Amino acid sequence: MHAAHPALLVLEDGTRWPGHGFGADAVAAGEVVFNTSQTGYQEILSDPSYEGQLVTLTMPQIGNTGVNHDDLESDRVRAAALVCRELSPVVSSWRATADLPGWLLRHGVPGITGLDTRALVLHLRDRGTMRGALGCGPAAEAAGLLQAARACPPMTGCDLTAVVSCREPYAGPAPPGGIRWRVTAYDFGIKRALLRELAARGCAVTVVPGDTPAAAVLAQAPDGVFLSNGPGDPAAATGAIAIVGELLGKVPLFGVCLGHQLLALALGGRTGKLKFGHRGGNHPVREVLGGRVEISAHNHGFAVDAGSLPDHVEVTHVSLNDGCCEGLAVPGLRAFSVQYHPESSPGPHDSGHHFDRFIELMARPPEVRHAEA
Repeated sequence: MHAAHPALLVLEDGTRWPGHGFGADAVAAGEVVFNTSQTGYQEILSDPSYEGQLVTLTMPQIGNTGVNHDDLESDRVRAAALVCRELSPVVSSWRATADLPGWLLRHGVPGITGLDTRALVLHLRDRGTMRGALGCGPAAEAAGLLQAARACPPMTGCDLTAVVSCREPYAGPAPPGGIRWRVTAYDFGIKRALLRELAARGCAVTVVPGDTPAAAVLAQAPDGVFLSNGPGDPAAATGAIAIVGELLGKVPLFGVCLGHQLLALALGGRTGKLKFGHRGGNHPVREVLGGRVEISAHNHGFAVDAGSLPDHVEVTHVSLNDGCCEGLAVPGLRAFSVQYHPESSPGPHDSGHHFDRFIELMARPPEVRHAEA
């Protein structure tokens, strides 16, 4: 166990949350959010969708399985900081190659433990997500942290896709059973588990930067295009919205999370910020046609305004918690999307069938595609 030192989290409303620091002695400022998943802290912290956010985990004890090389969703820690109730004093997993505090330290990311995360989550739930700043060690000084929190740009209006996207195209994992489909995946902050799910279904995936022109992708004649998850305000990603608009009707499209929101915006819809977002692996979602309920994994602070969508766009899934739009489809344009994470990393495995929907869409004969277009 690493030696504890004083740490302090200060929210923009002036509330102070003292605790003990671990990881890096540093200051981290950003949006303070909470995630209700019971497992998967490594996948959460390495998810590019958490860029610029201080993640509070509601699971009381964190760190007992350590970290390993296989469960990373990107090449590094993406969250700005970690907030937890109790840091496990031991690592007890045969898969672990390091402990959580050491991993955060290597990546320069601070963490705080020993504070009342239940009270913090209730505070954010009642007042809404807000900015905050965490300081560990000598940086745990209230006045400076409050200033840092209030100086941090709000998430609304912030396009972070360029921050997290790859700089050059690269190939995803090789399909273990051979190549059946060729898919281009736009990287707006893509998770590795998404690529693994596509590969498992025979997709050779080429991952491209989020600003890659639609014409360049279409020139490669992919069987389908995947629109990934990612951080920030979808309405601010105007370049990505324009690209999706140029792809509509020309190739099968499947969007997840931010990709879902970008598809809705390209179709003429609107998005808005949720009070405290959906983050966790226990969110019930209902399929509009048929009534099937999935327990799903979520990570989003913005949502599609279903009432703003054109008449030819179908809302396919809704949240049973607050009724927000969780999926849409445009059969005539061969496009669909879901707000939640079907790769379930971490989370329940109810939603993997959406990858199969994408395969079925790509498998339709050309004449059927043209008839629907």
